[in-house]
Amino acid sequence: MNKDVEIIESNSESDTYQLGIKIGESAQSGDVFTLIGDLGVGKTVFTQGLAKGLGIEESICSPTFTIVQVYDEGRLPFYHFDVYRIGDVSEMDEIGYEEYVFGDGVSLIEWANLIEEILPDTYTRIEISKDLTKGFDYRKIEISHIA
Repeated sequence: MNKDVEIIESNSESDTYQLGIKIGESAQSGDVFTLIGDLGVGKTVFTQGLAKGLGIEESICSPTFTIVQVYDEGRLPFYHFDVYRIGDVSEMDEIGYEEYVFGDGVSLIEWANLIEEILPDTYTRIEISKDLTKGFDYRKIEISHIA
């Protein structure tokens, strides 16, 4: 498992959003991103930026109750998962997880640590955390390429 970690410091929602745009602009067909972080750290803001980087203008919100939201209007299809409410990994089969994740689009999986056993062999892990000693808006964003 290759785990080179890049650490990015964000001092505002705008910084987090801009990082998402940058990653979205360079995303390729088949890319899978996992997004880990507590409630309120900026996962949705990051995801909105990534979608913007893919050319998606539609409003992006977490699909907490639908598990997956599909956006087709960008340069690549975007599959946004929120698996926070998954009770068992087998539920992912019911929503067509493999067709999305192993398809031609870009997948982003929030709370991916809950379904680690079914993640692909290669993906980009993004973990966002707060450090209140560095300010209310400070976020540490760790990006690891897992292979």
